[in-house]
Formats: sequence, C-alpha cells, structure tokens
Amino acid sequence: VHVVESGGGLVQPGGSLRLSCAASGFTVSAYGMSWYRQAPGKERELVAAIGSGGGSTDYADAVKGRFTISRDNAKNTVYLQMNSLKPEDTAVYYCKRSGWRTIWGQGTQVTVSS
Repeated sequence: VHVVESGGGLVQPGGSLRLSCAASGFTVSAYGMSWYRQAPGKERELVAAIGSGGGSTDYADAVKGRFTISRDNAKNTVYLQMNSLKPEDTAVYYCKRSGWRTIWGQGTQVTVSS
C-alpha cells in the first residue's frame, strides 16, 4: 500500500504544473486524499483535500482559485492542478491518504522561480 507523487519541477512565476499521486494497494475513491506542502524551515501544511465517495473538496486560503484537486478513479490517481504559480508556492509537495492508517508519499519538489 503506497502512493507515489510525480510532476514537480521548475516553473516560472505565473506558470502551471500538474502533480499526480498514483495509488497502489487501495482504491483512492474509498479514502480521503489530500496534498500537503513543506517549504524549507516551515511546517508541513495542508494545501487541498478531496473526500471519499462524492469527492467534496477543500483548499487552503493561499491557493483558492489557483489550485484544483481532482481524482481519476479509473487511473486510481489524484491530481493537483496548480495555476498562476508564485514563488511562495515553492515547496516539497506530498500526497496523503487518510483513514485507519495514514499513508504519505515521498514528495515531489516544486520550485517557482524566474
């Protein structure tokens, strides 16, 4: 049972990236899934979350209107579409599965810089 993030990289301010969280050993639609990020010297913080089943979503104020979390049940993958990126979005982004046992991925680096 694990999740693997991908899609990070270096992007200029105002650009876009799409992160992927591929799950193995469980069905993403059966669990709450979320994206967190951790910048150097800062605590890990919640960015976006999607609920099980119907998939209600929630976002941190800092990313509302710019980021979108979604889920592809056929691919068993959760995505984070990030638009209008800012330098302060630079961080390692982690995927998390909630539930009876929390599962974290290894993270993917996002760097926003000109």
